[in-house]
Amino acid sequence: QVQLVESGGGLVQAGGSLRLSCAASRSIVSINTMGWYRQAPGKQRELVAAITSGGRINYADSVKGRCTISRDNANSTVHLQMNSLKPEDTAVYYCNAVYQWHYYWGQGTQVTVSS
Repeated sequence: QVQLVESGGGLVQAGGSLRLSCAASRSIVSINTMGWYRQAPGKQRELVAAITSGGRINYADSVKGRCTISRDNANSTVHLQMNSLKPEDTAVYYCNAVYQWHYYWGQGTQVTVSS
């Protein structure tokens, strides 16, 4: 079992930045993949960024160049640095972990980007 707790969401003006954090209940070294998804009203949940235990990273085209995902193994935490935020980035952001073929999700953190 993996418990995930997100933090760092909030209200920010367009062009601003936020740093989301996801703390895992176990060492992320043992977790195959950790990532961030988001879901806006009326839309499906979509991948924002993911990072494997081996360091391979994948970004959604919509955030490529504006977001950076990173791991802090010592603190069992994954971060998502988001810059140049746009109103269309507004969504609930969920942390995800893939561990032994099972998917785990955090409760989500709201990101609202105002124009």
